[in-house]
Amino acid sequence: MHNSILFIIILLLIFPKDLRSEMDNFKYEMVVTGLEIPWSFTFLPDNSILINEKRGELIHFNNGKKTKIKNLPEIISINQGGLMDIELHPEYKNNGWIYISYSSSNDNKKGSNTSIMRFKLLNFEATNKEIIYKAVPNSKRTLHYGSRIIFDNKNYLFFSIGDRGNRDLNPQDLSRDGGKIYRLHDDGRIPIDNPFVNIKNSKKAIFSYGHRNPQGMFFNSEDGKIWIHEHGPRGGDELNILQIGGNYGWPLASYGINYIGTKFTNNTSIDGMVDPLHYWVPSIAPSGMIKVVDSKYESLNNHLLIGSLKFQYLLQCVLKDGKVIQEKKLLEEIGRVRSIEKDNFGYIYVGVENLGIIKLTR
Repeated sequence: MHNSILFIIILLLIFPKDLRSEMDNFKYEMVVTGLEIPWSFTFLPDNSILINEKRGELIHFNNGKKTKIKNLPEIISINQGGLMDIELHPEYKNNGWIYISYSSSNDNKKGSNTSIMRFKLLNFEATNKEIIYKAVPNSKRTLHYGSRIIFDNKNYLFFSIGDRGNRDLNPQDLSRDGGKIYRLHDDGRIPIDNPFVNIKNSKKAIFSYGHRNPQGMFFNSEDGKIWIHEHGPRGGDELNILQIGGNYGWPLASYGINYIGTKFTNNTSIDGMVDPLHYWVPSIAPSGMIKVVDSKYESLNNHLLIGSLKFQYLLQCVLKDGKVIQEKKLLEEIGRVRSIEKDNFGYIYVGVENLGIIKLTR
């Protein structure tokens, strides 16, 4: 008995509190039920929730009541396409702007691609709609639209667009959309110091390239870094920190292979390209991400939370000196975790496919 107590005391002394995975017995409580694919959600200043359902519905949730927002743009919900991310402008209280990413077509309805729109809400209706960016050309392929949206501390708008299932053409070509992270002013203007504005025929909004399908992005206001993660093929999901003008290697370098088991590259690293900060083999199919800061959960603070679609858990990536030193699985077998957010009071919420939005508890 005394030996067991002594052993536990030694463990507590050796391992910092935030590394004791066995101590972190998280539970959850249901907040919003009856959702199919809550691709994203965000909290309004009154802590009510705006929820993007992938099928093309934007829902306002407050005190147990759901209200559908009217007058959205036409959204092409097909395979991986649909209504994706939602983000409030950093000065939302003053200007009322809301930003969404979604798959859109054109008048002839031939194919689709990712669009970024901003609008305001009035009586549960989208007004003052403005298209900030439309990726071209439309494609009949229905894969890899991205698409996450964030703002940095200078109110620059960043968003991701996947390679659209055309890995050998889009990601490494600066004249084409797809496989990129983009940066704009909040009204859609091109920043004059974007890295490729002086490159002939380039897409001037590009901030970085060589991406496959980024579906997690978070701005850390404490150090100004932008964290991103993206899906690999069979293996090779990546976690990165965004660098201006960076080439992240896809598909020339990867830890993944084709779904049928064959190789498409022998390279995992190439000089001049950005190596992943962390990668997963096998793939976890990451979606959604936050770096936890000032939350109600001491053991999660200053670490990453990432959803796993494939293995259906919430993943805590424990950070030390900017690197992942440990992974801890939370809420195992909860379902396909699609989105993660913190509310205005420091509580963490998780969007789970075919379950709804849950609140993390002890």
